[in-house]
Amino acid sequence: MILGKTIIGTESSKLKHYLYFWGNIKCMSSHQIGLERLTMDQISGIIAEKTLLELSDAAIAKIEKCRSYLDDKLALHEGPVYGINTGFGYLQNVEIESEKLSQLQHNLLLSHACGTGEEVAPEIVKLMLLLKIQSLSYGHSAIALATVSRLLDFYNHDILPVIYTQGSLGASGDLAPLAHLALPLIGEGIVWYQGEKIAVSGLYDKLGWEPLKLQSKEGLALINGTQFMSAYGVFCLLKSQSLMNWADAIAAMSIDGFDCRIDPFETFSHIIRPHAGQVHTAASISKWLSGSELISRPGKQTQDPYSFRCVPQVHGASKDSINYIRSVFETEINSVTDNPNVFPEEDRIISAGNFHGQPLALTLDFLCIALAELGSISERRTFQLISGQRGLPPFLVKNAGLNSGLMITQYTAASIASENKQLCTPASVDSIVSSNGQEDHVSMGANAATKCLRVVNNLERILAIELLTAAQALDLRKPLRSSEAIEDLVSDYRGFVSFNEADRLLAVDIAASVVFLRTKEGLMKTELI
Repeated sequence: MILGKTIIGTESSKLKHYLYFWGNIKCMSSHQIGLERLTMDQISGIIAEKTLLELSDAAIAKIEKCRSYLDDKLALHEGPVYGINTGFGYLQNVEIESEKLSQLQHNLLLSHACGTGEEVAPEIVKLMLLLKIQSLSYGHSAIALATVSRLLDFYNHDILPVIYTQGSLGASGDLAPLAHLALPLIGEGIVWYQGEKIAVSGLYDKLGWEPLKLQSKEGLALINGTQFMSAYGVFCLLKSQSLMNWADAIAAMSIDGFDCRIDPFETFSHIIRPHAGQVHTAASISKWLSGSELISRPGKQTQDPYSFRCVPQVHGASKDSINYIRSVFETEINSVTDNPNVFPEEDRIISAGNFHGQPLALTLDFLCIALAELGSISERRTFQLISGQRGLPPFLVKNAGLNSGLMITQYTAASIASENKQLCTPASVDSIVSSNGQEDHVSMGANAATKCLRVVNNLERILAIELLTAAQALDLRKPLRSSEAIEDLVSDYRGFVSFNEADRLLAVDIAASVVFLRTKEGLMKTELI
């Protein structure tokens, strides 16, 4: 791979050496952006393997052709073309002189970079860069090749702009977040680089780089788009896949810990109601419990509570929902979402609405609901495990009374599950007028995205608490054993959290349980269905 090949020769000799040096110490595989459909699995692999990006030859050709077309068009065209030689939004009818078009794009980034709130996590910023490059690579944005190449260098060298969580309405694209993403291109803003925040001006001095001078339409191409919402959605979906599989594994532990029946997971009932997620979950639970002494022993109660018996139906519904949501996001990340759209072969420049985030807003709200339900049923299993039923001591501790055991872990899980329910209030049904009425319906998809991440993190904590209680229950069942797969999982877990003999600081155990889920995350990366 030739790292940064598309911009070598446009920068100083110091930059050439810098790129060559980094290219030799990375020694990583590369992924070509352009034409081929980018899947969620590919993104997962790119992240896990720290793959570098480069533009395909086809993408380079499309980008250059579109840029040349627009330059030629402007040279011959008289009159306003939205976003190219006009103001923006309500200022669409203000025509800008040709000699000020570059300043127009520069001003656009500065004026729209008005984000506030918490900083976006670096891993999501990096996804934003990846998805922005992918969208620009299709050759319908009239972006300059040097600009895309600089974005590639940001991605490959972990130069991550500081972006804020608040500011986007999710309709005219993610204007404020994407303006912050693009600011470093013109030498403005702050970035994370080598573990510290640094002003872009100082970074450029250090690297011998020069700020880019944006051409007509480039600023609009950079800040129109759904890459803030999309990056959050992709991140949440990748995390959800792991948590969904953890939910099955931990539920299986709880089922054996609570001395439940195997009948609800046999295939017969699911064949006659064959929702894909339900069938998959029943098979998953059966596989986890295969060979268990506990699940096969006689004398069990006739029925188990719904939170155990209905795991296939509840987990399965969330799996089916997540797979649908995934399909929406895979369409979005392979789309052109800026405005106007440029079609060189058709000789058309169309001002349309691909930047509107409604498909993402609706599905991000849906994802919140699907994940919150996993947390809701998990908390109920925790409640049952500590209730002192079925031969287990109250609160799963010896000498209950002197010891409170795991009593308050359920309080914590209940608090978090309730917070998730509150976060499931949909953002997508809201709208507020902006730009003097020009932008009179917005998606609020950015708000849906940021609250969805909170639901994902909350679910992880709820599952960690169920894991803590289920492992305790299984250890209290000894010498009877669960399946080999579950016993191995509990054994690995005990390397992080020991058996609870008497009261101790449980916040430490919950935190360690979360670390366990993340450390063993790779074991849970299989396809949902």
